[in-house]
Amino acid sequence: MASLGASRSPPGSRREPEVRNLRQDKYSVLLPTYNERENLPLIVWLLVKSFSESGINYEIIIIDDGSPDGTRDVAEQLEKIYGSDKILLRPREKKLGLGTAYIHGMKHATGNYIIIMDADLSHHPKFIPEFIRKQKEGSFDIVSGTRYKGNGGVYGWDLKRKIIRLYRKEVLQKLIEKCVSKGYVFQMEMIVRARQLNYTIGEVPISFVDRVYGESKLGGNEIVSFLKGLLTLFATT
Repeated sequence: MASLGASRSPPGSRREPEVRNLRQDKYSVLLPTYNERENLPLIVWLLVKSFSESGINYEIIIIDDGSPDGTRDVAEQLEKIYGSDKILLRPREKKLGLGTAYIHGMKHATGNYIIIMDADLSHHPKFIPEFIRKQKEGSFDIVSGTRYKGNGGVYGWDLKRKIIRLYRKEVLQKLIEKCVSKGYVFQMEMIVRARQLNYTIGEVPISFVDRVYGESKLGGNEIVSFLKGLLTLFATT
């Protein structure tokens, strides 16, 4: 099988070498939250630190799904601390699925690159500059974190965990149009659709860490739905 990074680009996709520097590019982080009151200040601080030290233009879009633990109040305070140009709270009234959270966040994103990750610190933001470097090196449409290559590792991580990814904004928009999943299988469907559309995919080895505070957002019913979604996805692609 050919390397993911060597896959052909769809017609019209930009394959010329990147010519803009990091300050001309802007990276929008989509951060869905549900009961992340303890984790949110830390993940935001780490994101801001990583972007600022690397001289990267960014915004962090927090999509809170009606968390009963006060996550929204914390997000509002963070918006005041860091400024509404850097922290954008775009809440929803209730849990409507991870896929629709990304769709909601995309509507408010002003960056030309989109980073999707979880707020529970299962992915450390320190890897983001490496994602950006990888994308620039290969002019990739997508860069995905993996624990199966290089120095990637796993600490308390299981199959329920989601994967951090960087997308060209126009690529993510196209993938969202193609995807039918709404829950946690959404991310996996996007990568399957990306392969179907011959988008180029780079990989960065990263370490995954189990959530720092709180319980997993995946309940028993959601895990069953996740597995059913995978079966449906494999049957239809």
